[in-house]
Amino acid sequence: MILSDKTIRRLLSSGRLGIEPLEERQIQPASVDIRLGDSFSIVEDSPTGIISMESETCYKTIRTDRYLLLPGQFVLATTMEYFRLPDDLTAFVEGRSSLGRMGLFIQNAGWVDPGFEGEITLELYNANRHAIELHAGRRVGQLVFASMDEAAEHPYRGKYQGQRGATGTRVHADVENERAE
Repeated sequence: MILSDKTIRRLLSSGRLGIEPLEERQIQPASVDIRLGDSFSIVEDSPTGIISMESETCYKTIRTDRYLLLPGQFVLATTMEYFRLPDDLTAFVEGRSSLGRMGLFIQNAGWVDPGFEGEITLELYNANRHAIELHAGRRVGQLVFASMDEAAEHPYRGKYQGQRGATGTRVHADVENERAE
């Protein structure tokens, strides 16, 4: 069941759901607006020109209030907000239609697991022929919350727990763990 603005406010007031910083106007009828943070990461060039799931991917990370996303460019960014979800609540990220119409694709694999805590890393892609100027603090999407039928038996406590800033992939850790098993 998708949570209403009244339920979101109640969970925030009780402390079961944490979103910081949060302004009242971010709470929409069935979602919470998310804003762009000031951390951006791009994959560093490699000698081979290949990104492998077998080894660590290196990123260059910068902090800035404005970022120029070039045509066809991909960048990791972060939300301004730090989230703390209880073990019986999940959420998914949706981009804003008005930004999609500019050619800005926003994603984060779409899903936030119950028990997750941290800033949400967003994957931004400019599908336009023109550069898009991004500004920290601007609304870039919304987080839609859904109530689970009961608390997760194994809530999220994974490798991105507590992340701050645009966090690159850690898929190589999965490969290393699979080899160890």
